[in-house]
Amino acid sequence: MAGIYIHIPFCKQKCNYCNFYSLASVKYRDVFVDALLKEMEIQKDYLSGEHIETVYFGGGTPSLLDAGEIDKIIERLSKYHRIISSPEVTIEANPDDISRQKIKELLHTPVNRFSIGIQSFFDDDLNYLNRVHSGSEAEKSVISVLDAGYKNVTIDLIYGIPTLTDDKWGKNIEKFLNFQIPHLSSYALTVEPQTALDVLIRKGKMENVDEEKAVRHFKILMDAMKNENYIHYEISNFAKEGFYSKHNTSYWQGKKYLGLGPSAHSFDGNSRRWNIANLNKYIEGMKKGGKIVEQEILTLEQKYNEYVMTSLRTVWGTDIKYIEDTFGKNITSHYIKEIRKHINAKNVICNNGIYRLTKKGKLFADAIASDIFYIG
Repeated sequence: MAGIYIHIPFCKQKCNYCNFYSLASVKYRDVFVDALLKEMEIQKDYLSGEHIETVYFGGGTPSLLDAGEIDKIIERLSKYHRIISSPEVTIEANPDDISRQKIKELLHTPVNRFSIGIQSFFDDDLNYLNRVHSGSEAEKSVISVLDAGYKNVTIDLIYGIPTLTDDKWGKNIEKFLNFQIPHLSSYALTVEPQTALDVLIRKGKMENVDEEKAVRHFKILMDAMKNENYIHYEISNFAKEGFYSKHNTSYWQGKKYLGLGPSAHSFDGNSRRWNIANLNKYIEGMKKGGKIVEQEILTLEQKYNEYVMTSLRTVWGTDIKYIEDTFGKNITSHYIKEIRKHINAKNVICNNGIYRLTKKGKLFADAIASDIFYIG
């Protein structure tokens, strides 16, 4: 089984914290869709005939596409790939794009999962992030999607925003829970280099992120979600049973995937490749036969490091037998040696050869993973 990710590079405006490739314009939308269809043809053999179980429209703002374009893209995918009978088809959407008419139209497409970029239900937080929508629009968008009959719905919330108090963060979580949505993705605000937010902070025009507040918010989140019986199945993701993101889970479990569109990444089990992060060059590249890709062949050590980084973040943990069978005894000995201090510090527990982060350890997930990387 494999997945397909489609990067839609258009936004109404750029959020100042975002470092994903996108343009604050839809000027080249029609030409882009044509180029995307061409790339599908060029890359049709990349997944070697694997069955496709997930299709994910990300970006950017995929909800800027209309239902006809979504249908056209999925129809063309089905021409080149063996898509299972009931695939998970996710579309990311911003609240300001989710009109009742738009949802009604999407009901007639294969889209069966909505990922709504809420970030916060409070206007001052949204203003800090330079989001287009308001808090009231955020609430209305969720209601509209649920009223339309969609069951598989997730929203994004960001914590650690300088304007977000502990009380407001608790209310954001409470609003989420009141909607009885089965999935939440929640991330700490990170100031990525060269983003607008980074520049504004360095110029003293915006308040910087408080790491202690972010940690506090993460603890509040974990407790609240546990109390409501959500499964913390990945560091940034919580779900009711049966509502895990199948697409994102495939990344964490090392399955193959094909990325289409400018800046999209692909993985075939042995190498990673990524498309050029430039819409004009992407479109021109498609016209000339698809010369828009860079590639890296992964070493055994890199594959191990990626396995550790992704698996340790999940409820499934790292499997010592899998490490030994896949990466050999030297790397296995290295893992056992390096993980021991994290077990002693009560950041990791081991049951039947499966190593998982404790609640405390989840605060240090990236640091723990990098500490047990293998540098040959």
